[in-house]
Amino acid sequence: MLSSRRAAALAIALERRRAGLVSDSASIPGAEMPYLEGGRGATIVLLHTFGGDKDNFIRTAAYLTRHYHVVIPDLPGFGDASRDPGASYSIEQQVANLRAFLYKLGLDRVHLGGSAMGGFIATEFAARYPAQVHSLWLLSAAGTAAASNTDMVRAYAHSGAVPWLIPEPAAFDSLLSAATTRAPFLPLGLRHLLGARGAADFALHTRVLRELQDSPFLDARFYRIETPALIVWGSDDRVHHAAGADALHAILPCSRIIRMEGIGHLPMIEAPRQCADDYLAFLATLPRTCAP
Repeated sequence: MLSSRRAAALAIALERRRAGLVSDSASIPGAEMPYLEGGRGATIVLLHTFGGDKDNFIRTAAYLTRHYHVVIPDLPGFGDASRDPGASYSIEQQVANLRAFLYKLGLDRVHLGGSAMGGFIATEFAARYPAQVHSLWLLSAAGTAAASNTDMVRAYAHSGAVPWLIPEPAAFDSLLSAATTRAPFLPLGLRHLLGARGAADFALHTRVLRELQDSPFLDARFYRIETPALIVWGSDDRVHHAAGADALHAILPCSRIIRMEGIGHLPMIEAPRQCADDYLAFLATLPRTCAP
């Protein structure tokens, strides 16, 4: 009989194969960044949320690799990427990590997407290096004061406890419940594996989250980012307030918003086909020009 860990590994491998993705890894200064890659055509790079990993996007990527070259890295400090207790994991540093990663893979200009923290990093990257970004895809993105105006974020500021910090493996179920409205099917072995990894990262991620919370908001520093963008928000998101979509739209004038009814904080996991279809439709409208 297969162990739960082995069964989880096989389930992940099967999902990746179905999505047309293979694994590789890139060494950048100070870190190792494993990634998934598949498909052909223009390149889409997708960035996971805090506490997540590259596999957060595989069910949506299954629809994207039919049309595009898709690259999904683990950001340093998460997933299978390297962890240096003395390193910085601020938004600024993750932007630098992403730039080094793109250079390593020889990717000069990409479509860039991100979920929550990944969306914050993607938007910051586009603001700093606009020539390297064709478009943005932002799913419940962090990075604005409006998005942070939720009970969960206020509870974290008061007590330091939030569902996405996992003190013990069993707490993974609380994270999944808090982050999703349509909880995805995850084999029991995979839930155990993710819970164990989260618990092992508890001390590091507690520090990383404080560092992320200290990163200045996008709308406090950038008035106008010209990159075309699709902003996606779940109507039932309890982690980031839906007003964050409007705050992003204000600094991304060449953007449009899709609000997904009955969806929580992780649209690409809860409704992968719908997310992919909406994104492909958006990409089909490019190139766009922004009004002066």
